[in-house]
Amino acid sequence: MKKSIFTFFALIFISHLFAQNNKCACCTEKHAEFAFWEGQWDVTLPNGNKAGENDLKLILGKCVLQERWTSASPGYTGTSHSFYNVVAKQWEQVWIDNQGASLHLKGNKKGNQMILQTDEAINKDGNKFVNRVTWTDNDDGTVRQYWEVITQTKEGEKISVAFDGLYRRK
Repeated sequence: MKKSIFTFFALIFISHLFAQNNKCACCTEKHAEFAFWEGQWDVTLPNGNKAGENDLKLILGKCVLQERWTSASPGYTGTSHSFYNVVAKQWEQVWIDNQGASLHLKGNKKGNQMILQTDEAINKDGNKFVNRVTWTDNDDGTVRQYWEVITQTKEGEKISVAFDGLYRRK
């Protein structure tokens, strides 16, 4: 009798552990907000020229959206990891390229747009600036990535476009 009770409770304990380990911690509506960008893409500039190719996939139990960028300009590549930070209640992206440049973007989804930006920094001219990147989930299945650099100058706010790409699924 003792052996069968022990076996019964051992099976319940193992079943409980198995159920906990198979629970998808990032299978929430909030974690899925950036899934519209997942896929394999050809990316073009506003003038129609090819900007590059991008491959994005959800990894680590759907907790991270991993990006692998290959530019149409030979030799330039980059990668990012985007994730929903449950503690800060915001999306974050860490980008690094093969030239050593990096960005840490933060923000949230508003409507059909994911809007992330860097913390304020100081440029070589002593002006404050931020990088703001907006991904728009278009009705036709494309995604537009629009990267602005917003600089505070003595004359006021200056906005320049660093990248404007249209993503079409391969």
